[in-house]
Formats: sequence, structure tokens, C-alpha cells
Amino acid sequence: MADLRQRNLILVQERLRDQVANALRAAMIAGELRTGTVYSAPTLAAELGVSATPVREAMLALAREGLVEPVRNKGFRITELSDRDLDEYSEIRELIEVPIIGRVTRTVCVEDLESMRPVAQEIVAAADRHDLIGYLEADRRFHLQLVGLAGNARLVEVVGDLRNRARLFGLARLDGNGELVASAGEHLELLDLMIAGDAEGAQECMRRHLGHVRSLWSSRPKATKETKETKEEAPHTPPG
Repeated sequence: MADLRQRNLILVQERLRDQVANALRAAMIAGELRTGTVYSAPTLAAELGVSATPVREAMLALAREGLVEPVRNKGFRITELSDRDLDEYSEIRELIEVPIIGRVTRTVCVEDLESMRPVAQEIVAAADRHDLIGYLEADRRFHLQLVGLAGNARLVEVVGDLRNRARLFGLARLDGNGELVASAGEHLELLDLMIAGDAEGAQECMRRHLGHVRSLWSSRPKATKETKETKEEAPHTPPG
């Protein structure tokens, strides 16, 4: 029984670590945790309402993804991506996702594609209510589920990893000027093309959509000297 309790405790700890990692990842993508800034585990733990241990474990997991880097005796710095990094990630996503969309359009039944509509509508609804985290979570599910319809689990892993590494920048600006809703609507446009059996049109729509995503990165905020300093007081609240 003692061994069983120990295994259950380990599972609980792993789930908490994963939940914290997901919350921090979402905060990075949304720009709530800024690139170049050092955050301490105790500060983030206090904001998330957990102990520092799962935060440190989550940050080490994010470091393996290239999202953060340890800073001795201070915490973890949110890594910055160069324009070349972003261009390369964007190119890889286009090489993978555009042909996959064509293949899925040609081979998957309409019912399976139609089952994606609630997720696409959720993306639009999140944009309408200015819910950036909800937008990002629904957007991630939509794209990974579409890739998953190709039947290759490894492709889903690769695309998910690329999305993690190439964080989306500029969403707040897009939301502020009213463009986020239009970007969200591209998911419904893509789905309609696929359901209509228009593989070429769907591929072009996906290519255009990924181009719009890359345009967000072009106007991402640059880290300043101030943001590179250790941050012990955080005005933001990472999503829980």
C-alpha cells in the first residue's frame, strides 16, 4: 500500500508540474511573461498559488523546449527569438501543415471535418470577448486536431513543439485594433474549404493564415535593458 500511495503522490506532482508548465507557456505566448526578463520561481509560485517546487520543475521542462534558460541564483529568463529563428519555424510549419491540409481534405470524411467546427467557433468567440488565453488554447487544439486527422501522432508532436517554440507575439495589438476577429475567422474559412473538398483552396488558405501569424512576429516588442533585469515583483497574473 505504501508503494501505491507513493506512486499516486508522484502522479499528482507530475500533473501539477504539467499544469504549471501549461500556465506559464500560455503566459509566455500571450506576452504576460516578457522575453529577456528573469522571473524567480518563488514569485511565480506565489502568483499561481502553488509551492516553488512544481514551478522549478515546470521551468526546467520549459528549458528543454528552449522557452526559458536558467539564470544562476536568480531564476529563469524567457528566451528571445531572432527574426531568423521565427522565419525558420514558420517555414517548417508551412512545409508540414500546408500539404497535410491538402491530404486531410482529400482523404478524411466530411463528418470528421465538421466535428472541428465547434473548436473553430470557439476561436472566434474567444476573439470576440478579447480572451487571448482562450483564443490561444482553442487555436492550438484546432491546428493539432487537424494535423491529427492525418493519422500520424509524431506529426502532431512536431507541430505542437514548433508552436511552443515559436510563441505568438502581437496578439494584444491585434486585439486592440480589431484584427484578431478577422484572423480568427480564417479558421472557419479553412474548415469550409476543406468540407467543400477544395484541397488547393484549403492549402492556400493555410499558407495565408501562417503568413499572417508570421506577420505578428514582425511587430513583436523588443526587450529593453529594463526588461532584462531580474523581476522579483510581477504586475501580471499568469493564467491558472
